[in-house]
Amino acid sequence: MSNNLIKSFPNIEIIFGFDFGFKRIGIAFGNTLIKHAKPLKIIHSITNKAKFNEISKLVEKWKPKYFVVGFPTYIDMTSEKHKVAIRCKRFANQLYGRYSIKTFMINENYSSIIIKNYRKKYIDSQSAALILQQYFNEKL
Repeated sequence: MSNNLIKSFPNIEIIFGFDFGFKRIGIAFGNTLIKHAKPLKIIHSITNKAKFNEISKLVEKWKPKYFVVGFPTYIDMTSEKHKVAIRCKRFANQLYGRYSIKTFMINENYSSIIIKNYRKKYIDSQSAALILQQYFNEKL
């Protein structure tokens, strides 16, 4: 369903899903009518400013109503896993602060492991789609 077609139905809301990583951010999209997530983009930018410039372009184009950010909720919070959890929370807060778009966090444990079975070079946007699909399945 194209973005222009979705705009003609005012009750349909676009939702972005994010798979946050230190090196890359995967982004997926879906809508509240079909409730099916699809990979959209992988951001490879190094600086925070560049990452948010790319996100801003997508927000301007798609006008999402909500954001969903995958959040690792590991039982054993090793040092590295703990750093990722802290940065995911910070990223979610930055999304809300920059765009004033309601941002949800959802357990993303094992999303990358599930997608890795496909053996693609970069799986971040597919992981984001899995995170967003989980949100659709559990919350909507």
